[in-house]
Amino acid sequence: MRAWGFALALALAVVLAIARPARAIERTFAGSAQLDYLFVPSAKDFNANQGTNGTFDGFTLEATLKLAVDLTDHLSANVKVCYGCHGFEADMVYFDLRAYDELNFRIGRFSPAFGAFNLRHDPANQKLSDKPLPYDMGRMLRNLDWNAGVIPAPFPDNGVEIDGTHWFGESGQLDYAVYGIAGFRATGPNVTDFNFPLSREPFYVDNNARPTGGARLALTLKPSKVSDVSLGASGMAGTYDDENKLLYAILGGDFSVRVNRTNFRTEYLLRRTAFDTTDPAIFKYAIAPTQGNYFMKHGAYVELEQPLARDFDVVARVDALARIGNVPAGIADLSYRSEMVRETLGFAYAVERNLRLKTSGEYYQFSDRDADGHMYGVAIHAGVAGTF
Repeated sequence: MRAWGFALALALAVVLAIARPARAIERTFAGSAQLDYLFVPSAKDFNANQGTNGTFDGFTLEATLKLAVDLTDHLSANVKVCYGCHGFEADMVYFDLRAYDELNFRIGRFSPAFGAFNLRHDPANQKLSDKPLPYDMGRMLRNLDWNAGVIPAPFPDNGVEIDGTHWFGESGQLDYAVYGIAGFRATGPNVTDFNFPLSREPFYVDNNARPTGGARLALTLKPSKVSDVSLGASGMAGTYDDENKLLYAILGGDFSVRVNRTNFRTEYLLRRTAFDTTDPAIFKYAIAPTQGNYFMKHGAYVELEQPLARDFDVVARVDALARIGNVPAGIADLSYRSEMVRETLGFAYAVERNLRLKTSGEYYQFSDRDADGHMYGVAIHAGVAGTF
């Protein structure tokens, strides 16, 4: 650890020696907001907040405010505050120290480079009201039982990232990132999965003082001025319990194609999460003698965004989650192998350049029955999103 820290300090000193002061400080202020109403006609009494659903239905607001400051030619600072179901959150508070396009040091609180959707997680940057299931933060049906998606978006955390971009003329670019962050958390005995709210507690304190490591590599090719193709791979691994014993690993792959205003995107995520088997009585099934101390969570989506007119777009998405492994005894709507598939059709209309109306319908199919015997669900979104 001492050698690693010395090498990092030396690298930072070299970058500082290269940097030259800028003639003037440049500031950029931006923001976005989305008000969405989610109606779930398939829920009992039309209330998806009740029971095991735990879905954030009704009116919800997601808003962000961001300030970016270029302090010198090589040093910049970013501060971003967001508001949502979790209240106010410091989504970004970091410095970027850039030596070259291929070498940048990011220090502070930021969303680590994982997956392609993370780059456009703000609601104003997407045509649908809801995030894909692998990145869901609480608006999916049966949210409490599933404990959200594979990895929430965004996932702001404290740490250090080294990233960069290498350009191949005008025909392509290669992006990379490696980072160390605090990581996901869960506290107390009998830990069986992440506790996502703990990553957003007021003091942002790591529960085990052990970092999570991760990396991303992405290649973008530009066959013409109106098209591009991107392919990326991401991964992170660490421990999430108080005693630093329970390991998790997350892998992801993404692919996208753009031709004019038509966009095709797909991603696949996989998470392996170990859990505490000290007390077998807390589980629904007997603990397997081998490989019985973890579960697997898979998530994927395919999305097509197609303009029908200058200011009118249609979006079709199919996404899915699968969970394989033992289940805590108190979770009624999950079995050893559970799946859900969601089909979404949505429309977006640009009233003005910075204001968009959205509506979409979602149809869920589940492999397990709920308390009412249902294996399906219907959800309807209506929202408005704006930027400034």
